[in-house]
Amino acid sequence: MTTTDPRALLTDMFRAAVASAQPALCVPPHLPEPPKGRTVVVGAGKAAASMAKAVEDHWKGPLSGLVVTRYGHNVPCERIEVVEASHPVPDEAGQQAAKRILDIAASLGPDDLMLCLISGGGSALLALPAPGISMADKQAVSKALLRSGANITEMNCVRKHLSAIKGGRLAAATKARVVSLVISDVPGDDLSVIASGPTVPDPTSYADALAVLEKYGISPPQPVMDHLLAGRDESPKPGDPRLERVSTILVATPQMALERAAEVARKAGVTPVILGNALEGESREVALVHAGIARQIVEHDQPAAKPCVLLSGGETTVTVRGKGRGGRNAEFLLALTVALDGMKGVHALAADTDGIDGTEDNAGALLSPDTLARAAEAGVNAKERLADNDGYSFFSALGDLLVTGPTLTNVNDFRAVLVV
Repeated sequence: MTTTDPRALLTDMFRAAVASAQPALCVPPHLPEPPKGRTVVVGAGKAAASMAKAVEDHWKGPLSGLVVTRYGHNVPCERIEVVEASHPVPDEAGQQAAKRILDIAASLGPDDLMLCLISGGGSALLALPAPGISMADKQAVSKALLRSGANITEMNCVRKHLSAIKGGRLAAATKARVVSLVISDVPGDDLSVIASGPTVPDPTSYADALAVLEKYGISPPQPVMDHLLAGRDESPKPGDPRLERVSTILVATPQMALERAAEVARKAGVTPVILGNALEGESREVALVHAGIARQIVEHDQPAAKPCVLLSGGETTVTVRGKGRGGRNAEFLLALTVALDGMKGVHALAADTDGIDGTEDNAGALLSPDTLARAAEAGVNAKERLADNDGYSFFSALGDLLVTGPTLTNVNDFRAVLVV
């Protein structure tokens, strides 16, 4: 190991992972040829504004459009309008932007190009409730899903069936050629799940959405239940002729981010072990698995000899039972802290590549072998904080939060467990 500072190495790996998904680098190589008619850009997601700027900087010819991103994630553009809206719970600003985007799509003809810029977070930001459902109804369901422990595929199944624009409906509304450039933030890079797939076929059904609500014991507002039970206007399915003019390109993925981080590790003389780019499950359970592997490395140099780093991506979940603060990365790292119990030689970082862990102001946090000891000195009980879903406060008390601000991209969570 050529560096003597484990925290610096962990931070360098995270920065490299984020850099691999910067729109300025990953969008321009995939821009399509200009059409005979108009080129209009639409989009939604935490990276939507930075993607729009990348298009503007490299597009030759006339250009207009509208994208919606999260509050605080704006990037000034000259020809493409950027609207900010709420995430993860939708709001009126997102609804109005989604309505305008759907109207734009409907106004385009066969000679036009609709360039769609899609990234994680787009599902909440592109919020246009189906007829008969109010914004308050959608907000209530969103809040319940976020607390339930449902994974992103399940949440977006429900969202698609309460929407007038998601689940392929945006592409179905236009006669233009559609090219979607997508930054993936979901396990398996499932295009129908990323931002609830506004331009791709939806393999799920109203029955599937109802099953998700039943699984997690969610009783939605009556208009939502009525809408799901009626099952009218099902989302476009694979093979739907309305989507024949759509082409989709993944421009950045969690796997790319992990590989870039692995390069940084190798240059530092550390062996990278990529566990997977699509790990799911309860944050604290995923932490137990990572702790078990770290212990095997410490005691037996398996599956790799020290120094090495375990890298993983994907999106874990948190079933909220306490009243504390913290996203899924803080939860993962606090559970890892408890499981490792001060094990020597193990350092870790867990963070969201968009720079925001849940709804807090941190990307994630850092762990050191002395984390538990420092917490005890500060009078902070790790197990009690974990029981209260209070990872943010735990790491804040130790000065170990990782704060980056919005990164203007999003390839899901990044976890690195370094064993030296």
